[in-house]
Amino acid sequence: MSDSAENCGHDCEHCASKSAGCPGAQKEAESLKSIKRRIVVLSGKGGVGKSTVAVNLAWALSRAGAKVGLLDVDLHGPSVPVMLGLRGMACSGEDNKIVPLNYGDLKVISVDFFLPREEVAVVWRGPVKDGAIKQLLEDVAWGDLDFLVVDCPPGTGDEPLSVCQRLKGGDTSAVVVTTPQEVSAVDVRRSLDFCRQLKLPVLGVLENMSGFVCPHCGKVTHIFKQGGGRALAEKAHVPFLGEIPIDPAVGEAGDGGFPFMDAPASPATQAFQSIVDLIYAVKG
Repeated sequence: MSDSAENCGHDCEHCASKSAGCPGAQKEAESLKSIKRRIVVLSGKGGVGKSTVAVNLAWALSRAGAKVGLLDVDLHGPSVPVMLGLRGMACSGEDNKIVPLNYGDLKVISVDFFLPREEVAVVWRGPVKDGAIKQLLEDVAWGDLDFLVVDCPPGTGDEPLSVCQRLKGGDTSAVVVTTPQEVSAVDVRRSLDFCRQLKLPVLGVLENMSGFVCPHCGKVTHIFKQGGGRALAEKAHVPFLGEIPIDPAVGEAGDGGFPFMDAPASPATQAFQSIVDLIYAVKG
């Protein structure tokens, strides 16, 4: 490997090597050119329901008739396989490509599919993580997709940076997930600044766990603060996508291995569908 390749920052837009035919840039373009839109789901805070949002966004888009892939790059805590009932399953290979697993028509890839046992910890440093993400993007037989939804781990470190840099140049944008309280918003602001520094367009901020709607009387109780997501979006001058209320069906669906968008209609499913409609309507 050449010194220039070792020090590659994957910023193809400003890289002089690109015009000289950089092999890395050529491979990246070839592997991703059949994916029309890429949506990276981010949050600076853990525990805000980011994976739940990614899974249900991907499934709702697929259910609407789009060709969708879902990539789980939470290398240390992959939860997508649990939420889709795919844990313990393994991927196969074909023509030197990794073949994704399927949940209905949704194509799914996670590092969990490559681990020998579910309790195995992934103990990797940055360069190994970057190599794994490179493989998950470039060596997977995604085929023609309308959307690739990427579930990133919390924070602004190796995994989100690797994904966003490798997807840069195509129609890539971010959905940033928060909860209403300030302790979440403080960290999520860093994700918005992360997008600003990478010049990554933000589709909007989504506020999860926004009040509890009583299933018996319909009364809304704001267990956390109210309006933190909207205030965060307004301050950052990005769109506010909407609020998802707390619903016991969300947790039951995740543990049960199916998207909560397939649960009976509720304020949570209705609110999420409105958000999906907004995202779907954005022209790539």
